[in-house]
Amino acid sequence: MTLRTELETNHAFGEIIGKSEKMQYLFTQIQTAAAADITVLIQGETGTGKELVAKSIHDNSPRKARPFVAINCAAIPAELIESELFGHERGAFTSAYQQRIGQFEQANTGTLFLDEIGDMPPALQAKLLRVLEDREFQRIGGTKTISIDIRVLTATHRDLADAAEKDAFRLDLYHRLAAFIIVIPPLRKRREDIPILADHFLKRYAIAVGKSVRAISTDTLQVLRQHDFPGNVRELENAIESAVLYETTDQLQLQSLPSHLTQEDSQATTGSPTDTSVILPLDEVERRAIVHALKVTDNNISDAARALGIGRATLYRKLKQYNLQQ
Repeated sequence: MTLRTELETNHAFGEIIGKSEKMQYLFTQIQTAAAADITVLIQGETGTGKELVAKSIHDNSPRKARPFVAINCAAIPAELIESELFGHERGAFTSAYQQRIGQFEQANTGTLFLDEIGDMPPALQAKLLRVLEDREFQRIGGTKTISIDIRVLTATHRDLADAAEKDAFRLDLYHRLAAFIIVIPPLRKRREDIPILADHFLKRYAIAVGKSVRAISTDTLQVLRQHDFPGNVRELENAIESAVLYETTDQLQLQSLPSHLTQEDSQATTGSPTDTSVILPLDEVERRAIVHALKVTDNNISDAARALGIGRATLYRKLKQYNLQQ
């Protein structure tokens, strides 16, 4: 079975990828939530894929053929978010030149996903609570009551329970939203998923830009697995996308990674003796020395060979040996 087939059959749920125990549990939670019509609060750091989880719940639910509407509460100015959610009638305020249908109406019979719900203004939290309880509302400036059949999924990178306890978020709304809680683990807590995620993104972006980069070198994977990825899966995806553009061989090499990743690993790359826990084979030490020399000399073969104390012909031979052809 190829790695790609294995990803698609065993290690993926929709577009969410992971083989770790934490991710297998997440997949189970998604399936459980999808089977019911319960309100779900998805918690996780920035870049963990909260919208992907919400979309997977919708796509596996009885509402899957109905609309899925997503809105980021943090990306909309406070004075506009009520109109964005509930719509308005013509003339409701100065710039309301025509009627607007809000996201709640657009998502009717389907699913509305409210991302970064923790950033919703307090006044609007009260109205949202009423809508969730009554399943009806009025557009701004309107008098007609609009009934809706809708499922609401929410997400936040904040500790919403703590915010509610500190009166920074409505406690009654929190309890309404948190009927079923899903917590997405950060990438640093599931490092075993990094190789298959990296491979998935490598294939995607290699195809997108028409490159024949087919694999990731061992030392590159090692650097990726050691990085904490504060930006989580989004940061890893961006790193691989960028690296594919720079790569000139059929294997993703260390020097193609973004500089903040390689600088973090600079001690290991230059063979620093400060880490005594890892013993590298001599050929790996030599390969890393060549990679480092090329990086320092901006891929100048003559300068790199001179710095390494070898001839140009020898360096060319070793470039071929280690699949580092320029």
